[in-house]
Amino acid sequence: MATACIAHSALQVHGISKPIIAKFDQPHASSDGGAILLKAIDDRLGLTWRLASAIHDRRQSGKVVHPLRDLLRQRVFGLACGYADCNDAARLIDDPIHKLLLERDPLEGAGLGSQPTLSRFENAVGRADLYRLGTALADAVLMFHRERLGEDVRLITIDLDATDDPTHGQQEFALFNGYYDTWCYLPLIATVTFNTEPIQHVVAALLRPGTGAATRGVRGVLRRLFVKLRTLFPRARLRVRADAGFADAKLLAFLDAAEVEYVLGLAGNRRLDKRVRRLLGRARMQARRTGDTATLYGETRYAARRWARKRRIIMKAEVLCYPGRSQLRLLFSVAAYALFQTLQTFACLTGLGAAQVGTLRERLVKVAVWVERSVRRIVLHLPQAFPWRETWGALAHALTAT
Repeated sequence: MATACIAHSALQVHGISKPIIAKFDQPHASSDGGAILLKAIDDRLGLTWRLASAIHDRRQSGKVVHPLRDLLRQRVFGLACGYADCNDAARLIDDPIHKLLLERDPLEGAGLGSQPTLSRFENAVGRADLYRLGTALADAVLMFHRERLGEDVRLITIDLDATDDPTHGQQEFALFNGYYDTWCYLPLIATVTFNTEPIQHVVAALLRPGTGAATRGVRGVLRRLFVKLRTLFPRARLRVRADAGFADAKLLAFLDAAEVEYVLGLAGNRRLDKRVRRLLGRARMQARRTGDTATLYGETRYAARRWARKRRIIMKAEVLCYPGRSQLRLLFSVAAYALFQTLQTFACLTGLGAAQVGTLRERLVKVAVWVERSVRRIVLHLPQAFPWRETWGALAHALTAT
């Protein structure tokens, strides 16, 4: 790049006598130096390898410039680094770290796929590919934890949740949801927790229209998960948890037939309100007596009109003492999230075990780096003043990075 073409800014800052010149003139630098940790995580999980193997490449082999696995990795790692849109490809096409994530030479390797290339890649993925991608995601996560925990798993808790994914424009199946007060999709997310560990590991995601029953697609997701979990963890009890939106008669019958434990929320009604009234009165008396929040539990047997039998209902009375775009992109986003969740597993030893994705990305991934390559090795030069250098180094060591 010619010197005359280098973008720069001149700043005059109060208290500093000399002008400050800021130049964007480091050709082998990146702002995503910590993303190499995610590459090490991916190598452990085999996640992007499994995902790429699930997609049938229909392109003519003689005309392929970017292998399918590279395009998939470019999207997943890009999402993990906070680049949500294919349009970001133009900004990252020669980024040395993002080349390295695709196992290319960071300095002289071929550039990344362009926005049109990534868009064609996404549009070519069919329904059968999506099904296999979902299976590959679950396999990668569950196999990792099977190797990590072995047979020392006695309880696996499957949590189900529906969340709003606001849309912009005229996306297909984007509908107005009155509860969330927005046009959105309503994807189903399934996570698993092993024994009493605190981390919920995402294993399935299903894109759904913005309105409709919360139970849509749930039985299919659970049916596949039950088979995988019972194969990998034959000694473990399976427990399903979900909120009141999932307490559907058909789903309850399905869970009974599957012989799994389940804890589902249940919306109140006049019959249930009457049964909990006495418990609530006791909670109020306790709160007045102690001046603290009072929480009491009770149980009853109850059957809604459409239920085939009565079920055990846990009642909770609490008095508080103060006033009161597509399935493919969803799967790629979940894959990026799975990388961070596995990173979180290793980060437990560094004090970041409870950190959210945004914190992990800010402290471990968004690191300025200058890349140097010799005949023998590639060196990533990170800032001496990096405030999380000890944490980063400990994680790199745990992931056998040298």
